[in-house]
Amino acid sequence: MSSSERPAAATAMSTGRESADRTRAAFERLLMVAFHYPPCFGSSGIHRTLKFSRYLQDHAWQPIILTAHPRAYAKTSPQQLGEIPAGIPVTRAFALDTPRHLPVLGKSLRVRALPDRWSSWWLGAVPAGLRLVRRHRPAVLWSTFPVATAHLIGLTLRRLTGLPWVADFRDSMTEDDFPVDPGTRRIYRWIERQAVRSASRLIFTAPSARAMYHARYPELSPSRSLVIPNGYDEVDFSGLPAPDVRPSPAHGPIRIVHAGLIDEEERDPRPLFRALARLRRDGQISPETVQVELRAPGSDDYYNRVVKELGVEGLVRVLPALAYRDVLRDCAAAAALLVLQGESCNHQIPAKAYEYLRLGKPILALTSAAGDTAALLAECGGVTMVDLLDEEAIHGALPPFFASLRAGTHGLPDQGRTARYARHNQARDLAECLSQVAVEGAFR
Repeated sequence: MSSSERPAAATAMSTGRESADRTRAAFERLLMVAFHYPPCFGSSGIHRTLKFSRYLQDHAWQPIILTAHPRAYAKTSPQQLGEIPAGIPVTRAFALDTPRHLPVLGKSLRVRALPDRWSSWWLGAVPAGLRLVRRHRPAVLWSTFPVATAHLIGLTLRRLTGLPWVADFRDSMTEDDFPVDPGTRRIYRWIERQAVRSASRLIFTAPSARAMYHARYPELSPSRSLVIPNGYDEVDFSGLPAPDVRPSPAHGPIRIVHAGLIDEEERDPRPLFRALARLRRDGQISPETVQVELRAPGSDDYYNRVVKELGVEGLVRVLPALAYRDVLRDCAAAAALLVLQGESCNHQIPAKAYEYLRLGKPILALTSAAGDTAALLAECGGVTMVDLLDEEAIHGALPPFFASLRAGTHGLPDQGRTARYARHNQARDLAECLSQVAVEGAFR
């Protein structure tokens, strides 16, 4: 029977299948190697890969996810599993957290946990990745830091398959004193060098990180690197109040929130605590007028001890983790949001900065004016900025900052400028990069 003689229903079904086949054929496939992916809980790194996998499909790229078995995660939560787009293949390869699952190895055999504690993931991910390449025929490989094993997997698959590789560094893998352990630093630096030699593109989240790598590796041509910053997903902010600044209640504390991890050295909050303690002693503030909340800072015992030692009990509260959407809701209800970023991180921008900007709240940024974080916040506005370690400057800046919050006169981030950091824009930029790489083929 010719096609013209087929029953209408059969013809419609055939046409639908052919249309679907053409649609699939129009999509290029991307193998994404990422450790942090739902149900992993507690890392801001989840959002970059998750949102890319969600929005790349709007730009004719079909993601294929290669991640780790959930046993390797310190914490898991099902809350973001529903955000994984339907139809995306997700392979969770064998992986262990070496100190937790193999404590019998001891420090004398710690080399087995290099380049990081999830090095066993390489054993499961490489054969799994080869199977995915045979099955799905991706045009490009992509791997993402901050787990170094992910780049080691990307490098291995690049060598075994010949596919072009895009290495998403985000921040710098190495610095003169990072990682602290010299052996780990040597391995990280080796992986870094291999990426510079073999990857078709290197992606960074901040301009200064990109500049650092070009200074370190003069052979890296500018055309092989680009900046794709972190950002925010508008969907995550649905149902939250529109950005505004309402005067804080005449009676009741001004609530200032920091959401997420606080590194004890690179984001040291003690100068802020000392400034708060002085204002308290002077009678300018009390727990009834000001409260600074540290939401899931990590090292909770340490921060609770420091809060007590520096005399800011009641003024500063250490609070437990919440689900991502609940954190956004909590931040939206605050009077202001807090950024902590030391000078050693001038080439980094914390992912929370973009979410803070989208929330449209006043921002107290304790950071170096010379860093990329300061440049971003100055671009978008709504910020009071003081150096993280300058206790005197912080002490002087806090009273007028509190007064502006109470009166509702503090500036707000410009939502027009903030909009460029929406996740769908980052996905568009990544898709353009991938399309260029796919056309070029593997870097020679």
